[in-house]
Amino acid sequence: MKIIVAGFILLFFTTESFSQVTRPLPADNSKPFILGVIDEVQSSVLAEKRILNIYLPEGYNKNDTTKYPVTYLLDGSADEDFIHVVGLYQFNNFEWINRVPKSIVVGIGTVDRRRDFTYPTSIASDKKKYPGSGHSDKFIQFIEKELQPFIEKKYKANSSKTIIGQSLGGLLATEILLKKPSLFNKYIIVSPSLWWDNGSLLAQPSTTLQESFLQMTGVYIGVGKEGRVMEVDANLLAEKIKNTKNKNVTVYFDYLPQEDHATISHQAIFNALRMLYPVAAELK
Repeated sequence: MKIIVAGFILLFFTTESFSQVTRPLPADNSKPFILGVIDEVQSSVLAEKRILNIYLPEGYNKNDTTKYPVTYLLDGSADEDFIHVVGLYQFNNFEWINRVPKSIVVGIGTVDRRRDFTYPTSIASDKKKYPGSGHSDKFIQFIEKELQPFIEKKYKANSSKTIIGQSLGGLLATEILLKKPSLFNKYIIVSPSLWWDNGSLLAQPSTTLQESFLQMTGVYIGVGKEGRVMEVDANLLAEKIKNTKNKNVTVYFDYLPQEDHATISHQAIFNALRMLYPVAAELK
């Protein structure tokens, strides 16, 4: 009897083990969620390779004739502003919103913000604290001579170009606006660090402000509740542009008192897209 019972027990566990081994596993139908592509450009000017995160709009086809505006995003690494800014463009591209034209977004991965986004300072303490700073001239040259030609050759870009920069990135965008305005025709400048070098950039003479500058240019300047210096400087920049006789440059100033330096970026860029593209008919 013991032998018979043992046999049944052995048969039970053998059957159970066999059924566990042969039971089919549920199919894994998960797939990667693709937001864009990662590209890179070798820069002779900067003597380094730069990573680019690139969003291509819905319907983008390298084999058709459609070309798209390009937005260049400073601080465009995946763990910086690239994902949420792409979300803003994708949202505003919905056909029931149709506020912003379908655009390529180029996020420029950050390497050294102080080096790339600041011009030389005369402040001794800043020179000592940030010894590698002050090379924005090279970064601007990189944008003009290497990055824009690379994008325009490899991707289906038209002549419309926007730059987005916040904080030190806003300082760089302002420097480009005043010194090399033709590089972009839309500027989204958020909380610019115009305090750098005691605000010397605000005194910068500029072809942008002269009647001879003929390029149609839209400028958004946004600032939150970020302290008197930051807020006053942003106002001064807006007034500097508004007071010019050049009717080809339009400036929109936006004060966001519910936002601070850490939170302002997303809301400001959302507002900028609404202000810079005020008429839906523009997109048709």
